[in-house]
Amino acid sequence: MSRRAPKAELELNPTRMAVVSVAACALGLGGCVPVALTALGVGMATEVSHTLSGMVYKTFTASQAQVKQASIGALHRMQIKVVKAERDGSTETITARAADRDIDIELEALTPATTRMMVTAKKDGGILRDGATATEIILQTEKYVGST
Repeated sequence: MSRRAPKAELELNPTRMAVVSVAACALGLGGCVPVALTALGVGMATEVSHTLSGMVYKTFTASQAQVKQASIGALHRMQIKVVKAERDGSTETITARAADRDIDIELEALTPATTRMMVTAKKDGGILRDGATATEIILQTEKYVGST
């Protein structure tokens, strides 16, 4: 005589099946988020980088003098007033003003042919940061660097 399992053990519990299905899907999708974030990061690397503090930066394959000239041209095109420009060692700082925004542009010569540009647009006395304006300044500078 063969032993049979009780009928309750042969039936599939719908709740248990749902939990197992969700867990299996979650394990399968777990790798998608890092892949998507990596793809997004690679796409961003071709444009402009942002930091959590609201600074926007980009490295140009151009001399510091070229990037400075392009930055001032971009500010002029955007009708943003340059307040002052200062040099401290290998770093050039341009201060500008537009409406209620104080704009700081730092140009750091990494090599004679490579310059890192960092822009911060501060609003309301520095409490808020305007990443969109900072990004546009870099994008406009990039256009001028490409045409020089």
